[in-house]
Amino acid sequence: MARGVKAFYDIDTPVTLAALDAGRCDYLSADLIPGYGVYLSFTGGPTLERLERHHGSPMARALYCCVDPALYPPSRRPARWDLSYLGTFSADRQPVLDRLLVEPARRAPHLRFVVAGPQYPDTVDWPANVERFNHVSPPDHPEFYGVSRFTLNVTRADMVRAGWSPSVRLFEAAACATPVISDRWDGIEAIFSAGRTILLAEAAEDVLSVLDEVGEDRRQAIGRGARATVLDAHTAAHRAAELEGHLLAAGRRLG
Repeated sequence: MARGVKAFYDIDTPVTLAALDAGRCDYLSADLIPGYGVYLSFTGGPTLERLERHHGSPMARALYCCVDPALYPPSRRPARWDLSYLGTFSADRQPVLDRLLVEPARRAPHLRFVVAGPQYPDTVDWPANVERFNHVSPPDHPEFYGVSRFTLNVTRADMVRAGWSPSVRLFEAAACATPVISDRWDGIEAIFSAGRTILLAEAAEDVLSVLDEVGEDRRQAIGRGARATVLDAHTAAHRAAELEGHLLAAGRRLG
C-alpha cells in the first residue's frame, strides 16, 4: 500500500538472514525483499552483495549505528576502572567475555574491572576485582565510559561471521575518547585503525599487555583518534545524509 520508495531497515541483518535460511523468521519473508526499494542494513561488506544476488534486493546499502557526539563528550574525571564492559548477557558472547575480561581480572587482582548489563546467570564466577551493575541507563553511558581507562567490545557470533557489523557501543565509547579493546572481525579495520584508534585482542595475554604496557600518553592519543574517527564519519548527521542519499538513489531507480 505504501507509495514511493519503500525501505526496510534491519538492525540485525546476520540474524535475519540466518532465520530466513532456517525458515523461521517471524518479521520478514524472503519474497518481500525484492519489493523494498532499498534494504538498509546494520551490516555492510559481503552481506550487501548476498542481499542483492541471493535475495533479490534491488539495492542493499549499509546504514551503520551512529552517535550524537554532543551527548558523548570526553571526560576529564579520574578513572574508576581499568577495563569496563557494557552489554546484556548473551550465551554466544560469554566465552569471549570470559577470555578477554574475566580471565585478565583473575590474573591481575591489582586492576579494577566492571561488567554492566542484565540477565547474567548466577553461575558466572566473577573475580573479586570485577564490579557488577545490572543496568546502566543510556543517559549514564557517557559517564560510564568516561571513568574507564579502557572499555571492551565483544561481538555477537552471527555478527562476527558476517563481519562489517560495528555496534553502537563502539561509536559511543569512541565519542567519549575512551580507547576500545575489541575482538577481531572482518571489516573492523575499515572503520577504526588497529593500534592507532582501536586495540584488537584475541586472548587474555593481549588484554593484559594493553592494560600493563600502554602508557597514559598513548592511551589518550588512541582515545583522541577514536573520537576524531567518529566526528569524521559516524555521527547522527552523517547517517542522516547517508539515508537521504540512499532514498534519493532508490527513487531514481523507480523513475
